[in-house]
Amino acid sequence: MKEYTAAEIRNIAILGHQGSGKTSLSEALLFATGAIEKKGEVEKKSTVSDYMVEEQTKQSSLSMSLIPVEWNDKKINFLDLPGSDELVGDLNQALSVVKGAVLLVDASKGVEVGTERLWRELKMRHIPTVIYVNKMDKENVKFDEVLTEIRNKLGKNTLPFSWPIGHDENFEGYVNVIEMKARIYKDGVGHDEEIWEEKRAKIDELRNMVMESVAETSEELLELFFAGEEISDEQIKEGLRSGIVAGELVPIIVGSATRSIGIHALLKTFADFLPAPNALKKLKAKDDKGEEIERETSDDQPFSGYVFKTIVDPFLGAVSFIKINSGTLKTGQEVLISNRDETRKIMNLFMLRGKTQLQAELYHAGDIVAAAKVESLHTGDTICDPKSPVVYEPVPMPTAVIYIAVHPKHKNDEDKISQALQRLNIEDPTFEIVRNKETAQLLLGGQGMTHLGYVMERMKTMFKVDVDVYDQKIVYRETIKKTVQAEGKHKKQSGGAGQFGHVWIRFEPTKELFEFSEEVFGGAVPKNYFPAVEKGLIETFEKGPLAGFPVINVKATLYDGSYHQVDSNEISFKLAASLAFKEAVKTAQPTILEPIVKVEVTVKDQYVGDVMGDMNKRRGRVLGMNQSDGFQVVVADVPEAEIVKYVIDLKAMTQGSGAFTREFMRYEEVPGNLIPKIIEAYKEE
Repeated sequence: MKEYTAAEIRNIAILGHQGSGKTSLSEALLFATGAIEKKGEVEKKSTVSDYMVEEQTKQSSLSMSLIPVEWNDKKINFLDLPGSDELVGDLNQALSVVKGAVLLVDASKGVEVGTERLWRELKMRHIPTVIYVNKMDKENVKFDEVLTEIRNKLGKNTLPFSWPIGHDENFEGYVNVIEMKARIYKDGVGHDEEIWEEKRAKIDELRNMVMESVAETSEELLELFFAGEEISDEQIKEGLRSGIVAGELVPIIVGSATRSIGIHALLKTFADFLPAPNALKKLKAKDDKGEEIERETSDDQPFSGYVFKTIVDPFLGAVSFIKINSGTLKTGQEVLISNRDETRKIMNLFMLRGKTQLQAELYHAGDIVAAAKVESLHTGDTICDPKSPVVYEPVPMPTAVIYIAVHPKHKNDEDKISQALQRLNIEDPTFEIVRNKETAQLLLGGQGMTHLGYVMERMKTMFKVDVDVYDQKIVYRETIKKTVQAEGKHKKQSGGAGQFGHVWIRFEPTKELFEFSEEVFGGAVPKNYFPAVEKGLIETFEKGPLAGFPVINVKATLYDGSYHQVDSNEISFKLAASLAFKEAVKTAQPTILEPIVKVEVTVKDQYVGDVMGDMNKRRGRVLGMNQSDGFQVVVADVPEAEIVKYVIDLKAMTQGSGAFTREFMRYEEVPGNLIPKIIEAYKEE
């Protein structure tokens, strides 16, 4: 592949609800641009972008693929993204580096939950977008209804740039509303024809709608439009481009990816109307002094790049996808990983098309490249010219909303599981690995069971580690509710030096995790034994009296005791302190505390009542509601035990449209009627 400069490059994300045809569209784009001689098929496991075993087995994209193509002296880097709402890591990273997107709508299903979710993400980031209505050849497709739904749910600025000819399996092509030409397809090959007379009135109406929207992009065009004067093709093109870049216009193109209908129109729209990497505002970064600076996407600037994706290849090791934000990059170039102040040489530099490597001599500003075997280079890192350091703000990663416990099926894999998970975490930083010492569980945290299932499948196929799955155990705490005083005396005499420690301690509830103080007068307990008393309590508090959970929110005040000049020592006072607490809990009203998390649940208006009612059933407290982009955000505190699998229930309750975040806040007392069940369950274990 030849070299391309920023003005000749387009970086475009391919998005859509699961099953809308993104991978088929990638194949059609590759075929139309001559990158492949024959289109692959998802069912035959022969596509360029879905090359992983897990993707071929599930017949669904599970990871982002880079698909660079050449067309009409342009290089278009397509990022084919998974449709699952749980695989958000790739989505967030990809949308941070593209300047355009194509959003697929399945003509047979219309605007789905995933379509709306992705549309919100694109709007929030102000990414110029083209809508491709795919599968127009399916049975019972009524484009008028699909168009109405698109305009109602996604906005009135969505405009049909093409209109279908034929229906169902007789779908033959479309009318290009901008060029006023009919394009008819036979055996995947299209040719232009004049618009049929019976279609003329409808097309004229659509053309007028588009022209009015074009005119609204500038005062000059608006005057020409209302004066009935002709607007030149060049003015139309410029008006369309400025409207699309500003997000005021969203073209709708119809087609069928499997039959390669509408692909030429898409490519032309991408090249003509979506911006090059250097066409929009400068990129913000920070220099080595922490001061904010800007970098232009230009070869003339010092080199800088952002790592937005890492994959773990069995042969190449870690492969980093790099968006070149400024300057140029070539094999052998020395770069600074500026967020870690480490210098490295990039010796393996190439482009990836699926899993196929493509070579070029030099890579220019705005392009996307891949680097292999660069030690300690990870997603979110900035690399740059060592003489001109900058750091780009890494894209925030979503926190886990569901946890499961895993254990290797085979004892021999216990050592391998940690290494496997650590390597997969390089590829997907959106899942968490937590070793809980209290419950002795190895926890995986993720965005849902699809996400965690993918991680476990990768572990099995790539590292040959198979696991059993268990529910997460909730980490409770214990405390006391009443202030009490207790004596602890340890006395042991068995020939030779004995042991003697004697303390009186006051135990009381506090908001702090643990407090220790002393009020000893007259040397009843020597000062050198105070640390032993405190240490004895800390060790005792590791396992509480009710179910063995750690004890918190207790203040212990040593106020009296006695000692023996010969037999007293540190171990004696440690044991005495432990005995004092064991005596105290008999009357201190010990209880169990449970973790409380703050959740923010984002739902459509029609589900707010259901979500709030369900939250009450989960012993949650609704703290308030906010509005965000036409959605309601319900904020609540809820016991962690009640939302272990909330992500699954929320999707069922909201038809897949709800989402939530969670954050640990504090511990609160468990209702009395639940305490015996918790004690019983944990004592059995």
